[in-house]
Amino acid sequence: VFEWERLAEGTKAVAEAVAGVDGFTVIGGADSVRAVTELGLEDRVSWVSTGGGAALELLEGKELPGVAAIPAA
Repeated sequence: VFEWERLAEGTKAVAEAVAGVDGFTVIGGADSVRAVTELGLEDRVSWVSTGGGAALELLEGKELPGVAAIPAA
């Protein structure tokens, strides 16, 4: 709910903290991506995905159907 002014500062603080990390960073989920983009921080994040749930499953090592359907080279 970063679009609510009273909560925007918290979202901004977390987004800036993630963007300031010296390491691999991930933002997942459409609302999180929108917040980071509106704050102009998306270029300071290693990986940005609108698929929050799918991104978490991928990081957990689960097989995603769309990825599994890609033929091996």
